[in-house]
Amino acid sequence: MASIQEKFDSVGGFSIDKTVIVDEERNAKDLNTLEIKNTHFTDSKVHRFILRGTNTAVLALDQIGTQITIDNNTVNFITGHYLGVNPAGTVHSGKIETIVYCDTNGNTNVLSSLVTVVKDDIPIGQTWSIVPLGSVNRFSYSTTRAGTTNNIKWAVSVELVAIEWQ
Repeated sequence: MASIQEKFDSVGGFSIDKTVIVDEERNAKDLNTLEIKNTHFTDSKVHRFILRGTNTAVLALDQIGTQITIDNNTVNFITGHYLGVNPAGTVHSGKIETIVYCDTNGNTNVLSSLVTVVKDDIPIGQTWSIVPLGSVNRFSYSTTRAGTTNNIKWAVSVELVAIEWQ
């Protein structure tokens, strides 16, 4: 029997368990992760993440240390806009552009990385640093704090473009 398929339609928006995900003005809200794909290049996708941490740490997506997942057989263009700040409001900020390859076994290799420091007000005698970190099917940033006992809060807004690379 033939059937007529209608396009998905939701007057007033779309919600999950009474939490609005897409409002009536077509704005996406309260998403945990967003994946964008191109219909012409189905072997690629774009993700956005927020990583956070304190002091010397591996930055994470949540309170239990979850890192960004990297798929096997992909080359990944990763851009992170970072901010480190102490309780006095001293700021270290910039952008890290990284290319990471993940092989068939999940081994990730940082192929290249470029750091652009936007603001560096780190007090004399202190060291604050942030570097890309790849592990098995994972990616994050490793931060270091030395020369102070003040808490340094770190946050990174990350865009990851993954392309299958076999």
